[in-house]
Amino acid sequence: MDDFPWKRNLYVLWVGVFFCSTAYSMVIPFMSLFIAHDLGVTEHLTLLSGFAFGITFLAGALISPYWGSLSDKYGRKPMLLRSGFALCGVYILNSLVQDPYQLIAVRILSGLLAGYVPSAIALVATNTPEKHVGYSLGIMSTAGAAGGIIGPLIGGSLTKFIGFRESFLVAGGVVLFSALIALLFVKEQNFDRNRERSHVLDDLKEAKANRPLMGNLSIVLLVTASVMVLEPLLSLYVLDLGSTVADASFSSGIIFSAVGISTVIAAPFWGKIGQRIGYRNTLMIGLIGGGVGNIMQHFIHDLVAFGVLRFVYGLFFAAVFPALNALIVQSTRSEFRGRAFSLNQSASQLGNMVGPIAGGTLGGWISIPVVFVLNGMLLVITALTMKFKPMVGAGNDSKQQEQGQTVNGPKA
Repeated sequence: MDDFPWKRNLYVLWVGVFFCSTAYSMVIPFMSLFIAHDLGVTEHLTLLSGFAFGITFLAGALISPYWGSLSDKYGRKPMLLRSGFALCGVYILNSLVQDPYQLIAVRILSGLLAGYVPSAIALVATNTPEKHVGYSLGIMSTAGAAGGIIGPLIGGSLTKFIGFRESFLVAGGVVLFSALIALLFVKEQNFDRNRERSHVLDDLKEAKANRPLMGNLSIVLLVTASVMVLEPLLSLYVLDLGSTVADASFSSGIIFSAVGISTVIAAPFWGKIGQRIGYRNTLMIGLIGGGVGNIMQHFIHDLVAFGVLRFVYGLFFAAVFPALNALIVQSTRSEFRGRAFSLNQSASQLGNMVGPIAGGTLGGWISIPVVFVLNGMLLVITALTMKFKPMVGAGNDSKQQEQGQTVNGPKA
């Protein structure tokens, strides 16, 4: 493994994930405007936009275990290429749709064919020396955050100057670049094309029997939902803090970006800290810091102070996903890693779907600051559950991974 070009994989896939995330965030924030402006929808616009957004996550959650089964037999690089080239085609189809029904069909197709980011993470996790896994996963987590920062800025400019449909074409070209650099420069080992491909139901049974893995996947779903709960509420809260309607979009963009910027800064350091103090401890610190940061938002009534607090919240919360990815590596045998990360994607997709629905529902019943408190309490309770229930958020040590017996049973 020391002679294997894992560093090149890391750098190339960081760029690939960055561009893939940039392409996504270039067009998705403006989907509602596209539906209204180019497709001419005026009635039930919010409902249709929400459905077009959520159906992609549902489709992705359902199909991910199948792609994971293929990735463990044929490798994660083929899944990267399959997803990258397919998503390029999907963005082109987005530019051609003429009515909402065609758009929904393309959005379903997008969910079914997605998987570049989880495949990239799985490839890095399974083709990096054990002592560098935490740091590498920390670095990888910054790629999506960085793409999420720059994407809306590019997308907003493109939609203004060249139009929505042309922006989809540009996004397709960006994803194509991600696929091409993976094709040319990424190398992979640690998979066996000769072994029989597993069935999805058998994979689900094996995952269910692996209590540490199921605990980690539960936390992924919960944490992703907790992030997405706030998505439909932050812009409204910015107005409550005194921003004008004209400036609300700009102010919200800055506040959204604050968390992404702090993630880019902090995630690599958390990866190194996790290697020293353990990923489980790192995860608990991130959850408590994120939870306290959410609770404190209840007491902030100034727009600038709110943005600063969101930045500080991001510095702690940046620990969460790299630690979870590392724990998934530790709690599974190498032959199951591709499927484990696909199940991780399913959990994340479900969180992405459930979170905005829950946030919108809660925001209609209680005040937004109370939602912040409930969200923060949920994260703190999750950390305390990990503290007092060792199997929640657990990982195996290296010896157990090699034997593959402690929670997964004997190797096949």
